[in-house]
Amino acid sequence: MSDFERIQSAGYLTMLTTPGPTTYFIDGRGENGFEYIVAKAFAKSMNIELRVQAKMSLRSLLLAIGGPRGDFAASNLVKTELRSESLRFSDSYLEVTQHLLYRRGNTRPRSLKELEGDLLVITSSSHSERLKFLKESVPSLVWREQENIEMHDLMRMVDNGEIDYAVVDSLAYLVNRHIYPNAGLAFDISEPEPMAWAFPAHSDGTLVAAVNAFLETYISSGSMATLESQLLSQSNNFSVADSKRLGDLVANRLPAYEALFREAGAKYSLDWQLLAAVAYQESHWNPRAKSPTGVRGLMMLTLDTAREMNVSNRLDPLQSLEGGAGYFSKLKQRLPDRILEPDRTLFALAAYNVGFGHLEDARILTQRSGKSPDFWSDVRLFLPLLSKKKFYSKSKHGYARGAEPVLYVDNIQYYQHYLQLHSLAKQEEEESSTEADNNAAKTDWQLSNVPSI
Repeated sequence: MSDFERIQSAGYLTMLTTPGPTTYFIDGRGENGFEYIVAKAFAKSMNIELRVQAKMSLRSLLLAIGGPRGDFAASNLVKTELRSESLRFSDSYLEVTQHLLYRRGNTRPRSLKELEGDLLVITSSSHSERLKFLKESVPSLVWREQENIEMHDLMRMVDNGEIDYAVVDSLAYLVNRHIYPNAGLAFDISEPEPMAWAFPAHSDGTLVAAVNAFLETYISSGSMATLESQLLSQSNNFSVADSKRLGDLVANRLPAYEALFREAGAKYSLDWQLLAAVAYQESHWNPRAKSPTGVRGLMMLTLDTAREMNVSNRLDPLQSLEGGAGYFSKLKQRLPDRILEPDRTLFALAAYNVGFGHLEDARILTQRSGKSPDFWSDVRLFLPLLSKKKFYSKSKHGYARGAEPVLYVDNIQYYQHYLQLHSLAKQEEEESSTEADNNAAKTDWQLSNVPSI
């Protein structure tokens, strides 16, 4: 059988990858990640199951391609000349540029000749390959390579001052820069390079051909652009000052309420990080917050909403969160069943901010204009029109500051994304710490059991 027939007969396809925010991870919503979503769509197009084998280093990933546990690799891999000698690549579906990062507050280098400090890259990466090429023209260039790290690890190390410089791809930088705001872009060390999936050189080409046909359809349909937009949308909200403030409050204020967010999320089947993002947007996690209009508490409930949700004390964090989460859940339920996720959640967020009636006015206006009232990407374009007399005078619920819910939804997506990345980074640090403690304990035990001479 051909490779394609073998996989169809088996009923599953195995993807090799490395864990990370832009590749593959597991969170409260299950398996996720840019590469995973695209590969899942490919497997679905073949009507087979996608299985994932996560490797802990790029080097081990590249060595496993074509082995018994991996049909192909998808891990933000750049197609280079050296890799093409031993691997077969699909058509490119994205381009990335190699960035040299430095720590903000230090002198920003303008060229590789100005580097003074520790430059770290990932072993067997395209960045290592690129630096070896550049060293021919910059003999003074020196760097270190480390195997069991990913690009978000490098950004964290630059951010906290562990290293002076690092090289990462533009995709990783855009996705992670708001969680590591001290990791700044110094300059590019490459032109845009093609990102592709890798297959074993001995493959017969049938699976690669199927992937290329799928990618052509996936790209032409706009699905790839939509996914890329979702992945990078929060980057447009990036601000060093805002990210630092958010980071400070995540460290010093969020821990007091995280358990409440988790409990309310479980009760109403909502992502706790989404609830935390809403509360941050509303009150910066201040249970005594108050607006000039009298909206109060952690979730900034109006008196009417508090009464509707049986909240007797809006300043009580638990009552406020229970009321806000319950009200948000009711807003989601009021939407037509045909509206699917993630649009359903985005519409409910907009309604939480501007009111359900104004949201419905915007959806009607969207439909009259020939767009879909069930897609947030369409409705968000028409919400701001509700502040113009030409439009709100003909709407059932009248005037609304329609631009505010659009910004509100964008902000919450940004905060939620930050919290997701922060949790992922925290989990990886805890796992590394536990592994180090276990290794130390094992060493102590071995030393204590060495026979005396």
